[in-house]
Amino acid sequence: MSIRRARRILGLFECFTDCPVPPVMAESVIKTLLHSEALQQYILDTTVYPREHELLKQLRTTTFEKYGHRCELSVPGDEGMFLSMLLKMINAKKTLEIGVFTGYSLLTTALALPNDGKVTAIDLDREAYEVGLPFIEKAGVAHKVNFIQSDALSVLDHMLSQKVCGQGQAEEFDFVFVDADKSDYRGYHERVMRLLRIGGVVAYDNTLWYGSVAKCQEELPEFLRSRAMEGVGSYFYKGHTAVVEFNEFLASDPRVDISQVPIGDGVTLCRRLQ
Repeated sequence: MSIRRARRILGLFECFTDCPVPPVMAESVIKTLLHSEALQQYILDTTVYPREHELLKQLRTTTFEKYGHRCELSVPGDEGMFLSMLLKMINAKKTLEIGVFTGYSLLTTALALPNDGKVTAIDLDREAYEVGLPFIEKAGVAHKVNFIQSDALSVLDHMLSQKVCGQGQAEEFDFVFVDADKSDYRGYHERVMRLLRIGGVVAYDNTLWYGSVAKCQEELPEFLRSRAMEGVGSYFYKGHTAVVEFNEFLASDPRVDISQVPIGDGVTLCRRLQ
């Protein structure tokens, strides 16, 4: 399923549920696995919002105004701050992002990289990317961003073919962030392992899938199983199955060290060993 189709289905979720319309503030859409919303709000108010770059705040608000509740497709502020810290800790200079949406994580990455750093960002949806582009330009980091409108697997295969044929400079990334179709995570992983430097880190987003990975299929909420919401249910079911299988695969992959972090919707970090 394409990223664009996933977004359309998420839009259906608002129509099919009886959930009240959220307050007209980007801050009201909180992606968290914490059982206490008050605790999550405390984290945001105390350590995220006071240090969040002003243009990231503006981008988050603009994304909410255009896409409503679907702004959940962006990484939350605390996850963005975590990724920024990680990039600086590993001294990343050349990074790859698979799945962009309006570019909150992309702008976060570009701000964290040194002035001569570069992030290659891949997404089929140029329209969503262009929502965030003015903020990237205003932040003075557009020179760090190389956006490619395409499906990611094709781009990764092209990078690998150039590497094998010795055409030009071989791609070797310090850090990769993946937040795209969950059913393709295994395919991304196999390719990324050949493009990531030894010691480099890849981060996979949504690896706890709304907390549903700890439940069997029969225990999932009713709205995921309803025939009346077949499109929504199919999206969540496929995501649930794909994420569970991918987590099990990563746990047995000898090529990486892994750590699953319960921030946002779950982020799994993989450090390439071989």
